[in-house]
Amino acid sequence: MQLTTEIFFSSNQLGVVTNEQLQSMLNRFDLGKLISFEKTPKGVGNQTLFVRSSSGVYVLKGNPLFSSQFIEEKFYVDNLLRLTKLPVPSPYLVDEQEDIFGWSYSIMPRLTGRHINEPEFEELSGEDKKQIAELLAISLCELHHWKVDVYGEFDSKYQNIRPFDGSYKTWLYNRIRYWLEDAKKYSVITAKDTEWVENLLTASEKVFDGLRSPTFVMGDFKADNILVQDKPDGWLLSGIFDFTTGYFGDGIADLPRMIAMYLDNGEEESAKHFISVYYNNCEAKEAFLERFRVHMLHQRVLDWGCAKAINNVTWDNDLPFSQWVERYTESAAFLF
Repeated sequence: MQLTTEIFFSSNQLGVVTNEQLQSMLNRFDLGKLISFEKTPKGVGNQTLFVRSSSGVYVLKGNPLFSSQFIEEKFYVDNLLRLTKLPVPSPYLVDEQEDIFGWSYSIMPRLTGRHINEPEFEELSGEDKKQIAELLAISLCELHHWKVDVYGEFDSKYQNIRPFDGSYKTWLYNRIRYWLEDAKKYSVITAKDTEWVENLLTASEKVFDGLRSPTFVMGDFKADNILVQDKPDGWLLSGIFDFTTGYFGDGIADLPRMIAMYLDNGEEESAKHFISVYYNNCEAKEAFLERFRVHMLHQRVLDWGCAKAINNVTWDNDLPFSQWVERYTESAAFLF
């Protein structure tokens, strides 16, 4: 699986898709007559379309970013359906043939609900935001109930989990160093920044050497991939999807995206509640802060490099990397 070591930029991943092609796809899976289709407002790599037919509303995901993308996603969805009560898109259908579109694709039911980063959610009360943060934390703990025997990635060829080369710590630390080096192409990374990163990694080495409880990591737990609904008895998670970057590692790796979003939006109370509820309900609490710092560094170095590369910096562009990232790596300490 390659997506976890690459960043993809695409303006039109699917190209031109016709009514006739979509009807052929629907016929293949006996999904009725095509009524309409439209591009989804969100979705990595512009891979997705909403497709409405006489039998329902679906999401088409096509032109895989790597050859086994949809086979891997189906593996994750099918197992989460079996092991949890999370609302994943099922059935997750995969067609590896390329005769219709010129590429393989998957099709799944469109899940109902709204993304919490939509504008109307800004107007919610503090209590509603707290309830949503709690819901997401508990849902994430349920996601992490999927335990396995080895740290690694799904191997589509053998339909099993392939251990990371060396160790989980080696894989993780190498990724952080790789993306820090890559960021130098688009931004200033000083010797002081590099030293700061190495000091943080060194301080947590023994912690990661001692980890013994690999779990499923979504790798992209963020607002764009989550749907919620407001019901009479409270907020409900109505959808969780896009498992393209899934692997088996330390569950805390799924926290940084949500924490960073809350902090960037000035919602420290939501961030505090989210991380506190997760901590109180998760199984692996040992050295929580040390592990969190490394995972937050991992996520933020990716975000820094991406923002600099596409000129989408939303902070002081002259801020040194180590100074910028420290606010996030230390956030768990002041949020508890």
